[in-house]
Amino acid sequence: MRFTDDGIDEVRAVYTVGEKYQGYPGIVHGGVVAAMLDEAAGRVVLINDPERFFMTAKMEIRYRQPVPTETELLIVGRMVKDRRRLIEAHGEIQLPDGSVAAEATVMLVDIPPKYVGDVDHEELGWKVYD
Repeated sequence: MRFTDDGIDEVRAVYTVGEKYQGYPGIVHGGVVAAMLDEAAGRVVLINDPERFFMTAKMEIRYRQPVPTETELLIVGRMVKDRRRLIEAHGEIQLPDGSVAAEATVMLVDIPPKYVGDVDHEELGWKVYD
């Protein structure tokens, strides 16, 4: 997924999940859906500070309807609250008709710099594109 941002509090990616990631025929595996939501929420913290590292502490997911494979999806992440060391974000996956297939509330916690070390941010690919 390649995320773009609005410069304020939202990231978006358009992505099509291939059949090899299906749980049931034609339906994206729930674990893959969870990973997509986690990535969307996690990218929000990078909007104004691309070297800010956070990890997921808690994620509550609501699977509202099946997420189809081989279908263009809109993945959205939004900032809800930024308390510097603790962030609440929201992620959702929208179907082509605009309905929400899955959504998550995600709590992210700051990773102290001593645990991050010398990281090549370009190599990681944890980027939000213009």
